[in-house]
Amino acid sequence: MNVQPDLDFIRSLKEAGGDTLKMCYQCATCSVMCPLSKEGKPFPRKEMMWAQWGIKEKLVTDPDVFLCHQCGDCTANCPRGAKPGDVLSAIRAYAYTFYGWPAPLAKLASSAKGLPILIGLPVVVIFVMWLLSGAMRFPTAEEFASHGYQQFFGTWDFRWYAKNIFFIVLIMVPALGLGLFSAFKGINSMWKTMCEEAGLNREYRPAIVQFVKDFIWPSVVEIVKHTRFRECKTNIDRVQGHLPLMLAFIGLFIVTCWSLLKNDVLGLFWPSLHGPLSLSDPFKILANVSAVALLFGIVVLWSNRKKAERESKTQATFYDWFLIWEITAVGVTGLGAELLRWAGMPILGYIVYFLHLVSIMMLFLYLPYTKFAHILFRTTAYAFEKYRQSAFGKNV
Repeated sequence: MNVQPDLDFIRSLKEAGGDTLKMCYQCATCSVMCPLSKEGKPFPRKEMMWAQWGIKEKLVTDPDVFLCHQCGDCTANCPRGAKPGDVLSAIRAYAYTFYGWPAPLAKLASSAKGLPILIGLPVVVIFVMWLLSGAMRFPTAEEFASHGYQQFFGTWDFRWYAKNIFFIVLIMVPALGLGLFSAFKGINSMWKTMCEEAGLNREYRPAIVQFVKDFIWPSVVEIVKHTRFRECKTNIDRVQGHLPLMLAFIGLFIVTCWSLLKNDVLGLFWPSLHGPLSLSDPFKILANVSAVALLFGIVVLWSNRKKAERESKTQATFYDWFLIWEITAVGVTGLGAELLRWAGMPILGYIVYFLHLVSIMMLFLYLPYTKFAHILFRTTAYAFEKYRQSAFGKNV
């Protein structure tokens, strides 16, 4: 086998937290300790070997890279301190950039050097939209108590579509659309290359409904339940951070959909439904519980990351911290905006709400390039694992 190592690839792995990969001497302890490693598939030993050789084509098409939960069992038992879990995390960071579209934006989101632009772009977009909306003023205390942030972008006489919602949709839908389209292109490209690498028959494929039923849905259920995550031993506490975060996002998504339906659909026929949710409203309770769960998950992830850097000498990387900072910004500004509304402080409340919109736009826009992308890529890897083990995964 003629190996042509990609030195730039190896260098990028070392910069993204895989600086210990050269310490591996292929003892296979990591594969023995990993609860996800299967007989005949020495995971993550083969990935460590490919990383040392710089064979990025193998790694970016390897579903096992995305199945890793970085539980720390392999790292804790490695006799050489090669930290396989950190290396695999660095490989995933590279893969998100490799599959990212458009490439310049994906590259920008891969390094702290691009942080000023990553923050500045949403700030400029939302501020310009605020100017174009004609609002350009802070509400009075009475208006703030009555409407909250529902007139941040102003109001107009057209009853069938609120001006505030019009501008929020104008900002957030393209941002989310670009993020999801890029993610779709990435996972579609990854699926095709994984099929080619595995030598699967592309002519013998299931219908879309069957594919969702047999492969996608079981993968989603397994991820929501954190089934494999619970098999970890060293960093089992990470479940206490990941699970509340996931449930918090689900809860906040439900509340957002209901708020949109209540104010801008049902509110057209029953005007009494307009206005902020009361504290006793079930959806408001769900929103507050989700906000608390979000902040709790952030605290757990933050402390676990600091503990890993302190005790395991894990390298602090932009890839790991950017998502933590981003989710922290979403949670803190969202809760802060609500508290300032209760306190009747419109000017400070509008400023914090502006920052909340910025953080949400960043979450949407950079979804496929950051660690947040593992939700989609890991689901794809789960589905592919089930697919290649099925009758459709055989060469017929």
